[in-house]
Amino acid sequence: MNNQARSLLIRAPLVPVITIHNIEDAVPLARALQRGGIHLLEMTLRTPRALEAIARIRAEVEGAVVGAGTVLNRADLDNALAAGSEFVITPGATTDLLAAGGRCGVPFYPGVSTALEVMNCLEHNLDTLKFFPAEASGGVKKLKAFSGPFAQVCFCPTGGIGPHNLAEYLALDNVLSVGGSWMVPDELVTAGQWSAVSKLAAQACEQITDLQLAAEERS
Repeated sequence: MNNQARSLLIRAPLVPVITIHNIEDAVPLARALQRGGIHLLEMTLRTPRALEAIARIRAEVEGAVVGAGTVLNRADLDNALAAGSEFVITPGATTDLLAAGGRCGVPFYPGVSTALEVMNCLEHNLDTLKFFPAEASGGVKKLKAFSGPFAQVCFCPTGGIGPHNLAEYLALDNVLSVGGSWMVPDELVTAGQWSAVSKLAAQACEQITDLQLAAEERS
């Protein structure tokens, strides 16, 4: 159904969840993540500078794919698209937002945590979804349970995921990618410790590469 959304996550098994407080951090942070091997960036609409950060990264960071997260309503969606968002992620979704997101022209990932919410998304021809908050909503066990009735649906789980448990999620057939903020901790961003951010990003990418290689060897 949503091939564009699915192919984007296949290319990016790790989605950093970013909150920008100081607009001057946006571009150097994006470049630091790129140096670590991460090119897909979710900019949460939790601060007044988020939309400007999206626009700046689009204009100044070649190769970055930046989108909006924490999109809560139609106005957020319209503002995110106007700022140049290349994808949109929501923590949940109303019927109105699902309808608008499904025809917004960029990959749209509505957040779900229940079977009813998955079914609502499928009614809007959306089958590549954010599972949020992942750990608090049942985690790996819940996603395994979803694979039975919703075999056509794939997920990007986010919430409570880090180096300690991402392997469990990525081992699931219905998980394409995971989201998290452990490679962009506020204290490093606030201090402008860009080399440390690059190192965390590189470590995360290396962990995922090792998991992919191990999976190939088992198959």
